[in-house]
Amino acid sequence: MSIPTTFPAFRIHADRNNYRAGIEGLRLDDLTAGEVVIKVAYSSVNYKDALAGTGKGKILRESPLVGGIDVAGHVVESRDARFKEGDEVLVTGCGLSETRDGGYAQYARLESQWVIALPKGLSLRESMVLGTAGFTAALSLYRMRQNGQVPSMGPVVVTGATGGVGSLAIDILTRAGFEAHAISGKLERFDDLIALGAKQCISRKDLYWGQRPLETSRWAGAIDNVGGEMLAGLTRVIHPYGNIASCGLAADAALATTVMPFILRGVSLLGIASAGTARDIRDAVWQHLAGEWKPAHLDKIATREVGLDGLPEVFETMLAGDSFGRTVVRL
Repeated sequence: MSIPTTFPAFRIHADRNNYRAGIEGLRLDDLTAGEVVIKVAYSSVNYKDALAGTGKGKILRESPLVGGIDVAGHVVESRDARFKEGDEVLVTGCGLSETRDGGYAQYARLESQWVIALPKGLSLRESMVLGTAGFTAALSLYRMRQNGQVPSMGPVVVTGATGGVGSLAIDILTRAGFEAHAISGKLERFDDLIALGAKQCISRKDLYWGQRPLETSRWAGAIDNVGGEMLAGLTRVIHPYGNIASCGLAADAALATTVMPFILRGVSLLGIASAGTARDIRDAVWQHLAGEWKPAHLDKIATREVGLDGLPEVFETMLAGDSFGRTVVRL
């Protein structure tokens, strides 16, 4: 397959005195080095993409870079024998749109060590409905299960439940046999969360954690996208030997708690660093996502599909807290 001389890309320039982002024409040689070139079919929009694309977060460590931390498409060139022309592949995280060019372009050049053959059971589009958000949600459950979390322990609560990670976590937990509960400030979305599998929805405005280091336990575990007071409160209400997967900081990066939940109830706080996940674990998580954990409601979770020209509006909507589910970027 011949690669055009120039192709469109959503490129971000961020230096000390200037920020700008928009569609530009690039050549393949403009992209960061890599062994595998793919023709991009789809990408997605994550919170991190919105921060990078608007300049409201210090995401880029090199500039300029093509945005987009997720990418899926077909191989057109490869210097790695594991991949050949026509193969369907994906990459999530792994430095995309941080230290190397990402997925918001018609072509991407990738390091082969992070390229994953599309698992059987997923289409390219489905893989990007999942993207980093779905991978993060599944990695949270993967680590919780490694640490002894089983459905018989009781319900697992998801905070920030209407976001990409949250909505996918509800569906994934349900598919894996867990009872999922949801915490969200968007009461108008409770019916949507129930449709994804949530057995109980709680308004974050109605939560009162109490002031004691330990309060009456309510859940067997949690997947937290929020941080701050929400995460601190969760530590006080998790059943003995339950796990909290910390995978986001939508509210606050600070955490004010005590050691009591950890030394008296054996609660575990698990850090979920999806971007740097080891390759063997990355492969295992994607196999789960293509198999027994594949969300049953990807069509409901993929609430929007845009081209490169639609990205700025999506970024602003996401940062304003008005988005629901996932946005797929069509190349």
